[in-house]
Amino acid sequence: MTPQSNFMILAVVTPSRGAELRSLLAEMNKEPGVLSPGNALVPFEQFDRVHFARFIILEDQTLDDIRGYGLPRVDLPTYLAFLGDLDGSVEDFFIELVRRAGDGLRRIFMHCDSFTSGTDLLSWIKNHNVAPGANYVNWIGRTTLQIREENALRNALVRFSQDRAASMSGLAPAKIRDMLKTFVAGELQARRLSLTPPAPTPLLWQLRNLINLLGLPILLLIVSPLLLLAFPFLLILLRNAEKSDPEVAPRVDADYARLLASIEDHDVSNQFSAMGSLKPGLFRRIVMIGVLAAIDYTARHIFNRGRLARVISIQFARWVFLDGKRRVYFASNYDGSLESYMDDFINKVAFGLNVVFSNGIGYPRTNWLLLNGAKDEQTFKNYLRRHQMPTQVWYNAFPGLTALDKWRNALIREGIEKSSMTDREIREWLRLI
Repeated sequence: MTPQSNFMILAVVTPSRGAELRSLLAEMNKEPGVLSPGNALVPFEQFDRVHFARFIILEDQTLDDIRGYGLPRVDLPTYLAFLGDLDGSVEDFFIELVRRAGDGLRRIFMHCDSFTSGTDLLSWIKNHNVAPGANYVNWIGRTTLQIREENALRNALVRFSQDRAASMSGLAPAKIRDMLKTFVAGELQARRLSLTPPAPTPLLWQLRNLINLLGLPILLLIVSPLLLLAFPFLLILLRNAEKSDPEVAPRVDADYARLLASIEDHDVSNQFSAMGSLKPGLFRRIVMIGVLAAIDYTARHIFNRGRLARVISIQFARWVFLDGKRRVYFASNYDGSLESYMDDFINKVAFGLNVVFSNGIGYPRTNWLLLNGAKDEQTFKNYLRRHQMPTQVWYNAFPGLTALDKWRNALIREGIEKSSMTDREIREWLRLI
């Protein structure tokens, strides 16, 4: 299989050029929230390995919240982030990116402090690439090529079945499957369809994955005596902090809410970006590091086949530390509306939301880290919306396809390629078409 990788090019925006940068990025869109895939700056339609990408200006509207702890506001930078999720090597992608979109990227990054007309673009991109603290891929190994081929396969089967509905009526399931397999074989031979076999999994990726699989449990085993000794004290420290942590979750300004809404729900999938500061003190920082390490581990080795815990609507997501781990940026690509997205998490894994986001300033008050918090539904939604930021440019390689659609199409292909199936399996498979 071809595993997925990610990138996030991060640079400080020159304060005097922020408005100009926003205007330039807007040129990449047909309308707010709707990208022109062939735009002159970064023609995403030319990159056949990219699943999702975005340009976003990370401007934190919540820096004053630290005053709730009696601490002064710290004016942290406003960043430009260019991030994406793709198949295969990110190093090879950067070379392709510079070759195909070098001029446009130079125009964009000229609005950042560290970029000048003489800057070597490829080296600068590599030096400004920031690794996530945790990363989630809905289905590791499902490539853009596979998604396109399997969607074309389903569309062809649907058309074939509709055109021959009368002649198929009353036939046994096995006979219908034979007709469909014969049709696909002919389409493959005529090269109107293709079903490319998976590429071999890179050996280096396998080795790194194995080291990661074994490394964290071994580390936990080594430090477990210390953790057991420290656990009661950490619980007391946590509970004392929870009792005094201020909640800061007013309803978001109506104009800001309309701005966010204007770039959402143009397709069956959406983007989400949020940023906030960690609660002051070393304790919360250590908790967040541990939580993200656990998320990254489980996403890599456990929740890598279509769901994050019980949630199936997320296609890609990441958590990124900023400013020496003082702030965290969260980005996701998900299916459905934001309201349904938030409800999905609140109803299914509210404790998971608490474990992660309760380390941020202003989060609804938790009880022993797992309880309350996100269960205060309206306060949580206010908190999340307040930390959300508008994404200036968002690319989705597969508009109209949800994670469930991609999974369905993969099952259809599996049914075509299987040598044999039981009648029950065939009937279930036919319902997918």
